[in-house]
Amino acid sequence: MEYHNPVLLKETVDGLNIKPSGVYVDVTFGGGGHSKEILSRLDENGKLFAFDQDEDALRNKIDDPRFTLINENFRYLKRFLRLHGVKQVDGVLADFGVSSHQFDVAERGFSTRFEADLDMRMNQRNTLSAFHVVNEYEEEQLRQVFAQYGELRPAPAMARLIVAHRQNEPIVTSKQLKTVLKKFLPPRHENKVLAQIYQAIRIEVNQEIEVLKEFLLQTPEVLVKGGRLSFISYHSLEDRLVKRFIRNGLFEGEPERDMFGNFEVPLKKVNGLIVPSKEEIKINNRARSAKLRIAEKL
Repeated sequence: MEYHNPVLLKETVDGLNIKPSGVYVDVTFGGGGHSKEILSRLDENGKLFAFDQDEDALRNKIDDPRFTLINENFRYLKRFLRLHGVKQVDGVLADFGVSSHQFDVAERGFSTRFEADLDMRMNQRNTLSAFHVVNEYEEEQLRQVFAQYGELRPAPAMARLIVAHRQNEPIVTSKQLKTVLKKFLPPRHENKVLAQIYQAIRIEVNQEIEVLKEFLLQTPEVLVKGGRLSFISYHSLEDRLVKRFIRNGLFEGEPERDMFGNFEVPLKKVNGLIVPSKEEIKINNRARSAKLRIAEKL
């Protein structure tokens, strides 16, 4: 079984507008699919740095003198590039979200398909896990997690039920969590609602929104003028942040305008939104929610 089937492979790498002797970064290495495609377009002087915080991804390291794999969260992009003597690069690729491997390994606890302990850590060295969120968060914290990251309307009732249940016994497994929240899982929409619950907990465990914001703020600084960003998002929270940052250089509100109503932003969008073809979705069902946005440093 393949570790991770890269989504929008050609389109994402095309979006970088690769210069054969350029320096590029793949901040979500995973199974190395996007990285291999980038390397195939570089000459002997080109360089590729990749980031992945998941130790499982280290098994896929590419044996190539032009390639360096950094076992860290991409929120530290600038710091670790500097450690390798790199201040600016020609392009940055990111394929956000959970890899196929993380979904398919039952004990990681990412998938609604398996019975597993509540975990969901992308970096297994982290102490915060899904167990901690479900069993130790205050009711109000849980409500916010479900409402904000899962966009779940019954978030207050869900939080209340979890807190009431865990007073008698901890909620240790995915099966127990499902049983506790059963009344919110109508048979016809069970998988959809469960996916939203899992997404909410996973985003909190891995601080995905904070990490994404920290990362995005660094990208204009590490890009050379004319350098490209090529980013795939899988849910509206991520995509909204990427879209706003490309458009305004901000996550909320509008940038300051001069007396003529003009404003300066570090990036400009390239092309419109790109989504997978029906053929790709047929081959790889996980591609169905992917959205690719490309930007260039001004």
